[in-house]
Amino acid sequence: MKNIILHDYFDSLEGGGKLTNILAHGLNMDIGYGFAKKNHPFIEGLTQHNLHSRSSIPLWKQFKLAKTFSSHIKFLKNYKTVVYSGFYTPLAINSHMSGTNILYCHTPPRFIYDQREFYLKRLPMPLRPLLQAFIDYLKPRYECAVTDMDVLIANSKNVSQRIRYYLGKRSTVIYPPCDTKRFRWFGQENYYLSMGRLDPLKRIDLIVQAFLKMPDKNLVITSGGEELSRLKKLANQANNITFTGWVDEQKLTELVGNSIATLYLAKDEDFGMSPVESMAAGKPVIGAAEGGLLETVIPLKTGILVEPSVLTVCQAVSSMSSKMALSMRSDCEAQAQKFCTEIFLEKMRGQLPVVSY
Repeated sequence: MKNIILHDYFDSLEGGGKLTNILAHGLNMDIGYGFAKKNHPFIEGLTQHNLHSRSSIPLWKQFKLAKTFSSHIKFLKNYKTVVYSGFYTPLAINSHMSGTNILYCHTPPRFIYDQREFYLKRLPMPLRPLLQAFIDYLKPRYECAVTDMDVLIANSKNVSQRIRYYLGKRSTVIYPPCDTKRFRWFGQENYYLSMGRLDPLKRIDLIVQAFLKMPDKNLVITSGGEELSRLKKLANQANNITFTGWVDEQKLTELVGNSIATLYLAKDEDFGMSPVESMAAGKPVIGAAEGGLLETVIPLKTGILVEPSVLTVCQAVSSMSSKMALSMRSDCEAQAQKFCTEIFLEKMRGQLPVVSY
């Protein structure tokens, strides 16, 4: 019997979906998911099960996914081992009680636990009771599913600590995979690069404000998200700040490989793949001294970690000259190899009791 990995959905090119793709291809697994964007690259060439649970209505989208994975999923009986990736897929464990169940936890749902107040305050007052009702629905079901897992894997020590604190469970840490062969050093053009998604928790506004104070330093922001309009307004058409929007993987590789250094200030990031991709390209990271970056970036060797503020970002960028960045290249490349795809697959293979190769 083959194994299968379930992922919530494939909509953007986010890290959980990429990990699912790598695991499925690397260990000959099938995949299942709530829904997927047409021709999504992470599901190509795989035996797949689409649960057709798409909705564009906020909150209803999440509730529909939770209900879908809670329902009886007949195809799971054909698999010996199920790996669960995402917030909602663990609810499918009720359809697979006779085999091995493994949760690869990117993080316990933050809108339920440590960031609940943040997400509630973002909603208009009339909608807050709906989110709270959804949290009240999902929380006990999620916790019950986690309790029933045979193996619990965290994507970082940071997330392992959250699992211990909020769920009372111990977990094994297996870092997610970085395609270290794809990201490489091309040269040094006159810009610094931000790859973080444009949402409030990524603190891109601090980066924009810092570069407004440094008109002689160029910033390229290569991502998209809900904060795009606000951040463009904040940048006020500054000549040294460029927004590219989302780009394909080839263009992203070029932008990283030709930058001086990258910036990543996400609030208590679970793991943070972008800094590892940056180091794989030999580019040091100016990052937040918190979350997963404490496990990946070596201060003053592969980057500079700061307590995020406009002032500290300005100071770090001023320090990170082209010459200093170049001197960190070999250490960055060596550090990134600790998170390569081959190590990830080897460690995941060791967690699967039966795998068809």
